[in-house]
Amino acid sequence: MSITTVSSLFTTAFELGLISSLTVLALFLSYSMLNVCDLSTDGCFTLGAAVGAVTVLSGHPLLAIPAAIAAGALSGFITAFLQTVMGIDSLLAGIIVNTGLYSVNIAVMGKSSLLNMNRAETVFSKTQALLKGTALEGQFKLIIALAAVILVILFLTVFLRTRLGLAIRATGNNVDMVRSSSINPTFITIVGLCISNSFTALSGCLLAQSQKSVNIDIGSGMVTIALASLLIGGAFMGKGSIAKRAVGAVLGAVIFRIVYTVALRFNMPAFMLKFVSSVIVIAAISGPYLRSRLPEYMRRFKGKGENIC
Repeated sequence: MSITTVSSLFTTAFELGLISSLTVLALFLSYSMLNVCDLSTDGCFTLGAAVGAVTVLSGHPLLAIPAAIAAGALSGFITAFLQTVMGIDSLLAGIIVNTGLYSVNIAVMGKSSLLNMNRAETVFSKTQALLKGTALEGQFKLIIALAAVILVILFLTVFLRTRLGLAIRATGNNVDMVRSSSINPTFITIVGLCISNSFTALSGCLLAQSQKSVNIDIGSGMVTIALASLLIGGAFMGKGSIAKRAVGAVLGAVIFRIVYTVALRFNMPAFMLKFVSSVIVIAAISGPYLRSRLPEYMRRFKGKGENIC
């Protein structure tokens, strides 16, 4: 394998990692800050991709981004409404919305399971045209993905320090304390999930435009991948400020995508790709626990060795 091929693979992995990191940042807000495990992520990711693709095909590539964000916010509102007003458990609410979104996404895509945008103009093709003739012409995908990630990190860093952002963090820590402080946890949960799901939909929209296609299964497994990436980032960056933890979430997404790309180079059959993802997720989730138990395991191993002697 040539150096050029390796460089191209890692650049692609980095671009995809940045795009998928928007979903990781969504879970950072909903799971780490609000303490809600939102299982509607897969369907919301596909919803953002579908809405963005349909808007692009109608001739409005720039409008596709706010349209996808609005669709994601609506999905988050429904999920939060089921939890807070209808009294449905958060895990079950996410599953219900995710199931319902499958039909909604098919309807958005015009009763088709695949949309092709090869002949349509996207935000990526527009950026490529703007950069034509410059040194950055070949990095147009990386520029858009990096710009989106930086904007989301800046938003989270500022927003989570506002009164509303602090209320979201407090709700995730102790909802009873928030309620006793005359703060409405229902409103806080709805706002938090609307914002987080808008990030997820944005991620799906950018991935669809980057690949110039969208299928109904484009978001399959995203919640698992995003959660693993979040844990990987936490292991590397540890605790700290909001900005540091958000950067760690992005780093985790990039690392996951790079490991995934390396695994693909072993010529594995297509049906093994989900297995590879599962192995990476298991390693990411169990790694910190096994590392914390390593001293105990070592003591037991030494004790058994001494008994044998």
